Amino acid sequence: MIQQWRAPLAFIPLVARSALAPRQPSAPLDAHLGGALDWLRRAHDQTPDGGVSYGYSARGGWKEPYRETSGYILTTFLRAAHALGEPDLADRALRIAEWLIDVQNDDGSFANPAYGDDGIVFDTGQDLFGLVRAFEHSGDGRFLVAAMRAARWLVEVADADGRWVANEHLGTPHVYNTRTAWALLLADRLAPDADHVRVARANLDWAVRCQQPSGFFTNAAFVAGDDPYTHNISYTTCGLQESGWILGDEGYVAAARRCGDAALGLLRDDGFLAGQITPAGAPAARYACLTGNCQFAIVWAKWFDLTGDHRYRHASQRALRFVMARHDLTTDNLAVRGAVAGSSPIWGRYAPLSYPNWAAKFFVDAALLQRAWG
Repeated sequence: MIQQWRAPLAFIPLVARSALAPRQPSAPLDAHLGGALDWLRRAHDQTPDGGVSYGYSARGGWKEPYRETSGYILTTFLRAAHALGEPDLADRALRIAEWLIDVQNDDGSFANPAYGDDGIVFDTGQDLFGLVRAFEHSGDGRFLVAAMRAARWLVEVADADGRWVANEHLGTPHVYNTRTAWALLLADRLAPDADHVRVARANLDWAVRCQQPSGFFTNAAFVAGDDPYTHNISYTTCGLQESGWILGDEGYVAAARRCGDAALGLLRDDGFLAGQITPAGAPAARYACLTGNCQFAIVWAKWFDLTGDHRYRHASQRALRFVMARHDLTTDNLAVRGAVAGSSPIWGRYAPLSYPNWAAKFFVDAALLQRAWG
């Protein structure tokens, strides 16, 4: 393994390679899927307590475990364990779930230590995914108790209208908490509570009100006033469609499809999608957010599965091939082999000069959906 102090030097050839002309994927989908899973295993092995490392960065090498994304990486490990017959991934998933119980706040929330000890709505929602899935897989009641504590906190911190306006990242409400609403609805299937649905709907309704004629959203960026990353936008879209399917609410589903279709209209033939898009629907970046590419590949894959419309299948494949063409499976640097960079080129604004764990997670999710097409 590369020592931490050598990480900046290791990125010099990576930057040079990123400046070269785009390449075509050199391996089949299954090879890229396996490489990404192996990298996630290595990211998990960096943190013996059970969480998954944030990823590998020019700023310090391997980073500390990241609570928010460890929660939903757990679900990916279980999905891949089932699809690929790799039981070690299920074992890893339950180790992550055990760790989540250890780091859960007394009030049921989850914090990001970089921002203090107070719970954050989005982080808690993403860990709720993991706790729900760990209980469904194992039947261990400890995971159910932890999940219900997180769900109760999400209800308690909502305002009188049911919206999440406090305990938010950077103190700003975000429409991408549609994904947190989705997690709350999944928890509700285990232990029904009218408050779960009330709060989830309040935030889904607000996101729909923030949708513009373009199909995109205001209040989608991490920082108020910024043009959102495709990562933010696809979070919002996925949360709306998955919640709509659970609730049987065509209004949420239609809003998600409008955004997915609008993004598809901006996708180039080579799979490039601008890493930031304005609420008015204009590309606002010359780089790609590779995480957003993977997430929109998931959105389009699910629409293909539902409708049989090959526009969605081709869009999903193009978006993921763009990532695969920048997915190194041969380097001797095991901190990079199979990792997915934040941006392409690697110095782009989204997670610059780093390989965040959630980029690989969403790549695996998209690849598993496409793999099922045969």
